[in-house]
Amino acid sequence: MVHLHNGSWRLAPAGCFAKAFSAAGTQRSGQGAFLFKFGAARVMLAPDKPGGRPMDFITRRRPIEPPAHAGHGLKPTLGWPHLVALGIGAIIGTGIYTLTGVAAGLAGPAVIVSFAVAGAVCACAALCYAEMATLMPQAGSAYTYSYAALGELIAWVIGWSLILEYTLVCSAVSVGWAGYASGLIQQAGWPIPAALLTGPETGGVVNLPAVFIALAVTGLLLVGTRESANVNFILVCVKLVALAAFVAITLPHFDPAHFTPFAPFGFGAEQIGDHKFGMMGAAAIIFFAFYGFDAISTAAEEAKDPRRDLTIGIVGSMVACTLIYMIVAAVALGASPFEVFSKSEEPLAFILRELNRPVSASLIAGAAVVAMPTVIMVFMFGQSRVFFAMARDGLLPRRLSRVGPRGVPTAVTVLTGVIAAVIAGVLPLSEIASLANAGTLAAFIATISAVLVLRRRLPDLPRVFKAPAVWLIGPLGLLGCAYLFTSLTAKTITFFFAWNAVGVVVYLLYGRARSGLAQA
Repeated sequence: MVHLHNGSWRLAPAGCFAKAFSAAGTQRSGQGAFLFKFGAARVMLAPDKPGGRPMDFITRRRPIEPPAHAGHGLKPTLGWPHLVALGIGAIIGTGIYTLTGVAAGLAGPAVIVSFAVAGAVCACAALCYAEMATLMPQAGSAYTYSYAALGELIAWVIGWSLILEYTLVCSAVSVGWAGYASGLIQQAGWPIPAALLTGPETGGVVNLPAVFIALAVTGLLLVGTRESANVNFILVCVKLVALAAFVAITLPHFDPAHFTPFAPFGFGAEQIGDHKFGMMGAAAIIFFAFYGFDAISTAAEEAKDPRRDLTIGIVGSMVACTLIYMIVAAVALGASPFEVFSKSEEPLAFILRELNRPVSASLIAGAAVVAMPTVIMVFMFGQSRVFFAMARDGLLPRRLSRVGPRGVPTAVTVLTGVIAAVIAGVLPLSEIASLANAGTLAAFIATISAVLVLRRRLPDLPRVFKAPAVWLIGPLGLLGCAYLFTSLTAKTITFFFAWNAVGVVVYLLYGRARSGLAQA
């Protein structure tokens, strides 16, 4: 039996709630405590007395509520092949089209290993996400998991980091889209000054295409646009066919000499100027290419055999995507020296143009331009879900999650779109991706920690899915995330901690007193 003491889980003797009485499958004591029964396991939720210790806001936790499926559960129709396909469709996106060149410039041919390292770390985190998603099928992702397992203050930091992450992902995808769109604009001969097609860091004034696509997607969301499953499936096929065509066209031009030396900047992460070079430095950037795997964990309820199918689905899709990324990177390196294509904002199309394949380059660029905006949509929706969860808990003003007549949280969507557009207009892709990765790595660390804490604290809690070998993959995932975080540039790490320092001040001044648990 477990007692929720002032928001934190504590073991309690079974006899201390002997006077509880039964009500609809739960027991409620005269002190307001609830006893939930999960077969042989029992979880007692009992609020402490009002007031509490002055520093209770650090450790107070949300209760882990049992999923209410009675008559409203989803039909389990998905096998592991469906989940593998879902994962591949969700993961493959902006990273491979845009960051391949950036990462190759940091690691050289060793970028192939960078993909493998980043994929392995993400696989460990993905299995832990699946366990928490089935245990707490609620909005908020890592923020919600942290709130239940690690306490309110850490949950706030993770939520604040996710706000940063989602906004920056929208900016990064916008910049990636702009790279290919600008190539098409220049190829078509449109009279747009080059200074308006790239940001200040690369010699321009403002990246106008990036600003345009960020605001355009924001406008689409405001009118209630939703991507259908059929449209999404078609766009996924477009991305995969484009990558397959790239491999087929470049493979005959493969030159093994381009792989010597294999790791010109070493296998670690060495700070040189404003960037960290080396295999791990590139892995910390290319990590961005694996975003989207959480789509698999959200389908846990629909899996026929969650324990087997989720494990195969997550690991299988991560392995498949890692292999696809490594193959694309290998043929790109074989067709062109990394020193050449790494300077391009549209590396895959650039390589094809260098091979005198302008039509193929246009088709690859067109596929990227058509498919990438859906990624911006997904992350803008994700931003609204995090805001909603934090506002629901009282940590942010509730009006921020207010939904408009068309079912869209207008204020949050406009705010996210405008900020994403401003960032995309002036910052380069590598810096934006690094900042986004910092927030993501923090969320991964929190989710893995939440799984380990709850396995120790509540071992008998029924779990639809259990991450296999959790005491192996958990610590490995934590170490991998921590190492990737330290492989980010000093400027990125400094900005991340500065952002969260501001966030803690906001929490202490606003959220701490208005928290739903503080007022319970």
